[in-house]
Amino acid sequence: MKKILFFILLSMSLTCFAQDSLNIDSKQTNGADSIHASHTTFSSNTLEDATKAEGDSAYIKEDYAAAIQIYEALLKNGEAADVYYNLGNSYYKAKAVLNYERALLLQPGNGDIRANLEVARAKTIDKVEPVPEVFFVSWIKSLTNSMSVDAWATWGIVSFILLIIALYFFIFSKQIVLKKVGFILGIVFLIVTICSNLFASQQKEHLVNRNEAIVMNPSVTVRSTPSESGTSLFILHEGRKVNVKDNSMKEWKEIRLEDGKVGWVPASAIEVI
Repeated sequence: MKKILFFILLSMSLTCFAQDSLNIDSKQTNGADSIHASHTTFSSNTLEDATKAEGDSAYIKEDYAAAIQIYEALLKNGEAADVYYNLGNSYYKAKAVLNYERALLLQPGNGDIRANLEVARAKTIDKVEPVPEVFFVSWIKSLTNSMSVDAWATWGIVSFILLIIALYFFIFSKQIVLKKVGFILGIVFLIVTICSNLFASQQKEHLVNRNEAIVMNPSVTVRSTPSESGTSLFILHEGRKVNVKDNSMKEWKEIRLEDGKVGWVPASAIEVI
């Protein structure tokens, strides 16, 4: 009877847990049929039928204008890290940084995206030294960003299943050795389950509530108040990444830099990642 109740509770737990974890999902790009990427401009109807392969073909032929059009049309159907990555390759400076950052949001553990982002950042004018973090905080962030939200969610589900199996041996096994093994593994899988879901939750938070942006204007003056008459604090140039501190106003946004500096810029001068 105890085993029957155990398996009933197991089934209910797995169903609820899987639904909650797999809720953490990024949108995938939908491809359609065919166009020829040999032209640099396309009609809106033609772009609706564009595929990633055709965008890649245009990029390989160094027809960057055509590739950009196709990739941006694809992204209207949904986000995909590889499309953002290729779009970043097709652009230069600010637009490149923006699309690499968007690709990294979807695949934070992708080394190629991160490497190309660093190259694009190196071409920007502003060099900001971030405020040093405690090593433990940096380690946690690095671990969180080592995999995507979907990967962490999958780890959470797998470790939860293994946790249930370990609990089964701990509760129902008549052998002391199996009980001890089940207990120890249960603790390990419990920690992995909790951490995986916490990391997935943080990744999802970054995807849903995007509060980072890239400066898109060649240069923008950061002011002390949300007005052109505000005191000029400093100047930022295209490609600089900023944190949007106050998003309540339509025309102006309060930003924060990695070194702690804050100020206001016109909303039109930045684009949210």
